[in-house]
Amino acid sequence: MSEWAIALIAAGSAVAGSAVTGWYTRGAGIKQAEAARHAGDRQADALLDTVRMTLREQAAVRVLDLRRQTYVRFLESAEAAIVASRTGIGSPHGDAAALQRAFVGVTLEGPAEVARAARELLDRLRRHAPPDDLERAKADFISAVQEALDLPGAPSEESDG
Repeated sequence: MSEWAIALIAAGSAVAGSAVTGWYTRGAGIKQAEAARHAGDRQADALLDTVRMTLREQAAVRVLDLRRQTYVRFLESAEAAIVASRTGIGSPHGDAAALQRAFVGVTLEGPAEVARAARELLDRLRRHAPPDDLERAKADFISAVQEALDLPGAPSEESDG
């Protein structure tokens, strides 16, 4: 064989080897790019899930804070009426409008157990119940609020049985 033939065979082999290597390298590169894209998609989905969970938690905290403020307003108004009825200091009739507005807020915010306890306290105030009955109704309201807000010190179902 001539030197030219050997050179052509060697050159052809090198070109063919480069083409085969390039083909496999291209395939591996495409697979790596797809894997990286899928990993990026998974990261983006995880980030979106985290953002959604954070927004839901923040919304829940805002709802609980609004409820807490509403319950405090009612309790303050009820306490003023209790003190006025017990001591004669202040005007229980003057605070009646504030107490009624606060009760409406509790009714709207709920839940039903808290609204029921508020209604019971309001009814006892309107009937001029004895101080012990008022204190019991106030304690029932506070207990219902603690349970609704899931506050420490609230009675739990586990401790009942």
